[in-house]
Amino acid sequence: MDKEIDTFLKKLSFGAIAIASVTLLSLFLRTPDSCVPPDAPPKPHLRFPKSSCDFHSTRPHVPLDKKNHRLWSSRDWRNKVHSFSLLFFPLRDLGLLRNHSKVLCISASAGHEVAAMSLLGVEDVTGVELLDSPPLVQRADPHNLPFFDEAFDLAFTARFDLALFPARFAAEMERTVRPGGVCFVLVEECGIDEVREVVRLFRNSKLVSSSNVTLIGMRMTGILMRTRKSSS
Repeated sequence: MDKEIDTFLKKLSFGAIAIASVTLLSLFLRTPDSCVPPDAPPKPHLRFPKSSCDFHSTRPHVPLDKKNHRLWSSRDWRNKVHSFSLLFFPLRDLGLLRNHSKVLCISASAGHEVAAMSLLGVEDVTGVELLDSPPLVQRADPHNLPFFDEAFDLAFTARFDLALFPARFAAEMERTVRPGGVCFVLVEECGIDEVREVVRLFRNSKLVSSSNVTLIGMRMTGILMRTRKSSS
């Protein structure tokens, strides 16, 4: 009697395993009906999708110019560009920023500062970031800038606080600015002691001024330095 029960249980187990295997295989081979376009073949692929809508042909490609137009026409973009423009106006009053100045914006993110410089009439503005955002920002490592020495009149960054290696970041910033040029850095709002610590990282520059500013609703401290001229 026990032997018959044991045989029956084994058969039942084998049957359950077979049913489970067939069910699992059908799940792997099946594509979700909700993501298959009407004109698609019955089995567009045999790979189990990673998501409920893993069907790339249903996502139309949006040209870059249309993406940029959508971004640049948004209120958020315009407000941020305006905030940067207000930040740069005093540089004009000091004679440190002119239409013919060559400007480098480091860690420029989406390029708000680049757009602001262009709106102010600066003709030669280069923006760099680890991830490019064409046409305003090109890809480059701020710790290893792909530019010749003394290539720019002014270098600016609003994200010095985020530098992985601040001393290296400062050295590259100085290297690309001509003697007598300008390094303009924004950091989280701080006092004079913290300002001096930042200036010490710029070994070939001297402090011109520092002031608390508001950028896109954030309280920050602007540190303005001029690179030392060669003694020769």
